[in-house]
Amino acid sequence: MRAREPASRQTSTVRVMTSDEFVPVGFVPPTSLTTEQFRLEPLGPHHNRADHDAWMSSIEHIRSTPGFHENTWPPINGMALEENLEDLRRHADDFRQRTGFTFSVLDPSDHGVIGCVYLYPSASEEWDVTVRSWVRADRSGLDVPLADAVARWLATEWPWDRLDRRGR
Repeated sequence: MRAREPASRQTSTVRVMTSDEFVPVGFVPPTSLTTEQFRLEPLGPHHNRADHDAWMSSIEHIRSTPGFHENTWPPINGMALEENLEDLRRHADDFRQRTGFTFSVLDPSDHGVIGCVYLYPSASEEWDVTVRSWVRADRSGLDVPLADAVARWLATEWPWDRLDRRGR
């Protein structure tokens, strides 16, 4: 889940768990997925400006994407670049701690940020992981291909059986 509010105002529905409960001890999380249309790499502070530009240009589109209807992210009025940087740092920390995995979706030709993928523990016992993804509005044709490619990747490279794909 990508809660873009400052930590002091964040509320989360994600169950608190140790990393060995989300992924098995010894599991090495994949750090890339490459197709002809996009490439995934772990989201980090070095993506700040491009990530901020991508979602700020596409707030309405993202909020209409499955998995984001009920979220407060992205905030309707956006946020400052520094607030975005703090959010990216939090996602990078989650990746290092193995409590969540967030990936930038990059254009393979110019390496620009065109979206994000989030893999976090589900708030429901029914699922192992909640999967959310978005693409910028001007790349909306990649929404379904991204979600489908990520589903195949999760089925072959990740340890979860029960995926909450948020209606996809």
